[in-house]
Amino acid sequence: MNLTTHNNITIPAFMYGTAWKKGETARLVELAVDAGFKAIDTANQLIHYNEALVGDALLSLQKKGVQRKDLFLQTKFTSVDGQGGQQPYDARADLTTQVKQSVDSSLKHLHTDWIDSYVLHGPYSRYGLDERDWEVWSAMEEFYQGGTVKMIGISNVNADQLSDLCNEAKVKPMVVQNRCYAVRGWDMDVREICRQHNIIYQGFSLLTANPNVLSDPAVQAIAKRVNATVTQVIFRFAQQVGMLPLTGTTNAKHMKDDLEAQNLQLQPEDVKLIETIGLAARY
Repeated sequence: MNLTTHNNITIPAFMYGTAWKKGETARLVELAVDAGFKAIDTANQLIHYNEALVGDALLSLQKKGVQRKDLFLQTKFTSVDGQGGQQPYDARADLTTQVKQSVDSSLKHLHTDWIDSYVLHGPYSRYGLDERDWEVWSAMEEFYQGGTVKMIGISNVNADQLSDLCNEAKVKPMVVQNRCYAVRGWDMDVREICRQHNIIYQGFSLLTANPNVLSDPAVQAIAKRVNATVTQVIFRFAQQVGMLPLTGTTNAKHMKDDLEAQNLQLQPEDVKLIETIGLAARY
C-alpha cells in the first residue's frame, strides 16, 4: 500500500521508526526491511536517534540487493534545544547554516544523494510560529526546490501552528508527524487540517500513548471478531481514517504482524467507535 502527497510523491503507507534504538539501530532497521518495511524514519538527533547506524544498515542491505531507490528515508532537523549538547552543526551559526550543515550530515550518515522526506522536528515555541521557525522552514524550502529533499514536513505541531504554516509558507508541508492520543480524538484538529490540504498525517505512539484503548473490552471484541490482535486493529484503524502509522517494535514477528494489519478491513462502526473512544470520558 502507498500514499501520494500533494506534490505527487509516493510514500509507503506504514513506516518503521528508529527512535531510542541506540546501538541496536542497524540490526533493527535490517530486520524491519527484511520483514517488509519500505519506509524508515530517523532524525539527526543523537540523544534519541542514531542516524549513522541507519546508514550502516542501508549499506548492509545493499549487499542483499536492497537498493537506495527501493526505500523511503525520512529524517529531521532538530533545534539546539532538542539536541542534548550533541548537535550535528555549529550551534553558534545562523539557523540557515545549521539546516544546511544538518542536511549535509544526514546525507553522509545515510550514504545517499537525496532525502525522501525532511521534517522540522518541532516548532521553537509551544504556541505560534516565530522568526526562527520561518528561517528554518525557508532553508528547508530551498533544499526542496533544489531537489536534494523530495518533500518537507513538520512534527510535534499544533493545529494553529500548522494552519499558519499552510497559509503563509511558500511551500506547504507534505507530511505532519505527531504523537497521537485517543483522548484528543487521535489529534482530530490537526488531522482535519491535513485532510483539507492533502497533507499526509503520520501518527506515532499509537500504542504507547493509548494503553486504555488497547485494554478496552469493545476494542478487544473487534479484534476477536476480525481474528486479529488489538495492535493490528489500532494500526488498521489509523490507516482507515487516513493516517500513516509508525511502529517501533523490536520484535521480528511483531514487525510482520504489524504489516499484515493492512489486510484487515474494519467496519465503519468499528472505526467510529475507536475514533471517539477517548472522547467519551470513560477513563
